[in-house]
Amino acid sequence: MKIKITGKNMDITDALKDITFKKLGKLDKYFQEDVETNVTLSVEKNRQIIEVTVDLPGTILRAEEYSDDMYTSIDEAVDVLERQIRKHKTKLQKRYQDNKTIRFENIKPIPQENREEGPKIVKMKRFAMKPMSIEEAILQMELLRHNFFMFMNGETDEVNVVYKRKDGNYGLIEPEF
Repeated sequence: MKIKITGKNMDITDALKDITFKKLGKLDKYFQEDVETNVTLSVEKNRQIIEVTVDLPGTILRAEEYSDDMYTSIDEAVDVLERQIRKHKTKLQKRYQDNKTIRFENIKPIPQENREEGPKIVKMKRFAMKPMSIEEAILQMELLRHNFFMFMNGETDEVNVVYKRKDGNYGLIEPEF
């Protein structure tokens, strides 16, 4: 893995750099050496935030975790990435090799001529929406550990979106006709 560490609103100490390399190094067993990993360490108020993006051929793994301690945030991010890797690896095993064990380097990247330029819709989701209050929607969003949640507002019968702001508060998006 090629790990690139950057800091936002903070100085990165050698100890922090070493522990980040050590913890993310545990994931090396899943990848080739040329897999690029971008790590951003930042501080906002009391929150110590780590954002990790692993650029694999054909997919991107990402984890963003925060806590009061940067070392705890790093541990949580590595755990999240490990779960994502296992889930992705299992899907690849079922798809390509009939459940034989694989490593990511055995998967051929998508040929360049088959790739489209720019972002594209890769997944569509449909779900039943029951009317709920804003408080219920926030609770549901927190249970799912999502950053936003779309719901049918029980008071207005309109589709709304609640989202978690970086400052820890919540926002509400309502349609205007």
